[in-house]
Amino acid sequence: MRTDEGGIDVEAFRRATAAVLHQIPRYRQKLKWVPIEGRPVWIDDHTFNLDYHIRHTSLPRPGGMEQLKHLSARIMSQPLDRARPLWESWLVEGLEGGDKFAVITKIHHCMVDGTSGVDLTHILLSTRPDQVPAEPRPYVPRPEPSSMDLLRESMIRNATLPLKAVSGLRSLARETKDISQEVGLRVQAISDLIGLAVRSADDTPINGQLGPHRRFDWLSMPLDDVKRVSKKIGCTVNDVVLATVSGAIREFLVYRNVEPAGLEFRVSAPVSMRRDEDKGKLGNQVSSWIIPLPIELADPLERVRALNEITKELKNSKQALGVEMMMAMAELSPSMLLSLGARAASGPINMIVTNVPGPQIPLYLLGAKLVEMYPLVPLIENTGIGVALFSYDGKLCWGFNAEYQMVSDLRIFVEAVESSFRELATAAGIEPSAPSEPTLTSVAAAGGSPKTQA
Repeated sequence: MRTDEGGIDVEAFRRATAAVLHQIPRYRQKLKWVPIEGRPVWIDDHTFNLDYHIRHTSLPRPGGMEQLKHLSARIMSQPLDRARPLWESWLVEGLEGGDKFAVITKIHHCMVDGTSGVDLTHILLSTRPDQVPAEPRPYVPRPEPSSMDLLRESMIRNATLPLKAVSGLRSLARETKDISQEVGLRVQAISDLIGLAVRSADDTPINGQLGPHRRFDWLSMPLDDVKRVSKKIGCTVNDVVLATVSGAIREFLVYRNVEPAGLEFRVSAPVSMRRDEDKGKLGNQVSSWIIPLPIELADPLERVRALNEITKELKNSKQALGVEMMMAMAELSPSMLLSLGARAASGPINMIVTNVPGPQIPLYLLGAKLVEMYPLVPLIENTGIGVALFSYDGKLCWGFNAEYQMVSDLRIFVEAVESSFRELATAAGIEPSAPSEPTLTSVAAAGGSPKTQA
């Protein structure tokens, strides 16, 4: 990836991207709205220009990690152009050390969820350092539909929706032994979810009206440390993650002079609903758990055990199924139900915490080794911090997205996460590895402007 002059070979990156775009056709599609109905649909972009989506910039040399964080936050604060395909990739050089560069990738959440985003990463990255990109294929966009075409197709779609619903019930009947029990389970899941959705979350200093600006920070820890803690306690890695966040929230609230006891602090933990046959497909196939964190507990072992019980109950409650069913029903129902479904999928909550497993082998971009990858989750209404995790090559990489003014002390929260995990590991009888200095060579982030997320 180095040119003869010592800079980053942006043209090589552009050619490699062009060579794989046929595998991800959504990257050359844009939105068009159905007249009257106002529903967006994907159409091929006849004016697609790869140069618009691949950006090249540099930090003032020698650029440090703080400068890279500021640049990442500024990029993520800007809305994506709704008249173009909803993604951008920024190649950033000028990092201190002279042998590093970063890639900041911005993808609107309507195109991918966390799991499909991992699959897309594999398209451009390789397990071998001697990767040779293929030749780009010609792009032949399909004819753009007229407004009348879209309106006609929408009328046909609406007329056939009852038939699709009946077909879905028949398919469900074939796949289950007791159709009445299965339908009852889904109705109960939706009912329970609506009951939760109409209850507002407790107010905290990190919840309130969002402004247009963001802060971005990150943290890396050895994945093996997290796995050793989970094995010693007898819980899942995700339980350890949520317990770590619980301890950090507790410490951060105390720092902000707020008493954690008596507060119900809820997080939304996205749950992938993808099947094996969905691997590599674009779009969102993700539901959500709404989890009350035990921030009132001072003992880290009590917190992780409490969360282990909560997640076990959620698996039995089918809460994620309720979110999935409500969003599916929105296809057949008025916009008010769609709005309620969207609210149920994301709240009412205080924070999002999403954890996506990644490959545990080194990956390369045209010979350049990927060292770390930090994810970003968009902020939704009223939530001042979003936490996203991605595991890669033996590391657990944390990305923190925050509202600029509400969480001006984001670094304090990041340090609280690190100290919370070390406290939990020590309580479990595990000696965590010593913190290492950041050696970032790549930043990956997904999401459009938080102002425009639904």
